[in-house]
Amino acid sequence: MRTTDFSPLYRTIVGFDRLANMMATAAKQEPVGGYPPYNIEQLAEHEYRIELAVAGFGEDDLDIQVQENVLTIAGKRIPVEDAKDGRFIHRGIAERAFERRFHLADHVRVRDARLDNGLLEIFLEREIPEAMKPRRIAVNGKSGARLISETKADAA
Repeated sequence: MRTTDFSPLYRTIVGFDRLANMMATAAKQEPVGGYPPYNIEQLAEHEYRIELAVAGFGEDDLDIQVQENVLTIAGKRIPVEDAKDGRFIHRGIAERAFERRFHLADHVRVRDARLDNGLLEIFLEREIPEAMKPRRIAVNGKSGARLISETKADAA
């Protein structure tokens, strides 16, 4: 197992302790199984989609929660008794319980979730608060210039 030293990051960043801790934790985690398989796609600059292949699971079998920037998707299916008329020769469709966790960046929220043809789609969107958007600061001199927002400055 490889180890990664993130201590140089702690010397050069301010206020990103949570991010550095998250990277260190991710580096320590053992690889998890590949069930259920998933895709993460960027649809636009601030829009994402997570797709999970959850064949055999219905809406009532799935639980989606977001807590403290962690999106948790869990599936638990109640086993169906074998058909009375016959027996399974082979059972290859996975019906086991699962739990997937995705760490979300600040200001990313779940916009929608859909289940269609065995694919669970979760749509995410980054909403940057107005207070965190870039803004231009004017240098105050004799003219007494004041703060001008980025959007107002670009419009001029």
